Amino acid sequence: MVPRIFAAVLIAELLGSLNAEESQVRTDTGPWLCQPAPRCGDQPYNPLEQCCHNDTILPLNATQLCVPNCIFYPCFQHCCLESLGSQNQAVVTFKVPGMKPDCRSSPVSRICAQGHHPTALSQI
Repeated sequence: MVPRIFAAVLIAELLGSLNAEESQVRTDTGPWLCQPAPRCGDQPYNPLEQCCHNDTILPLNATQLCVPNCIFYPCFQHCCLESLGSQNQAVVTFKVPGMKPDCRSSPVSRICAQGHHPTALSQI
């Protein structure tokens, strides 16, 4: 028969919860909660390595083209096309965590290009 304190130490070591500096065994009697994995559409993804952009799982370092010669990181930024009369410009804004991308209220990262276009562009 194994003494109870020895069994508790053995279990704690196996679970990796006993540090060398600690002289006592920590016992956590509370429930272990599992968090559901974030989902992109019907697919789970790892938010430490990926993001969900337009129902597509992308690596965090993925880039996309906003306009010619202007890339952005869709996991962290949003491409906005703005029209000011006959002048159009592409603006890359930061995504605010927990909020849908909004070209009007999100902080601007950079302005990509300006040009004269006869038709107005809408937001991507």
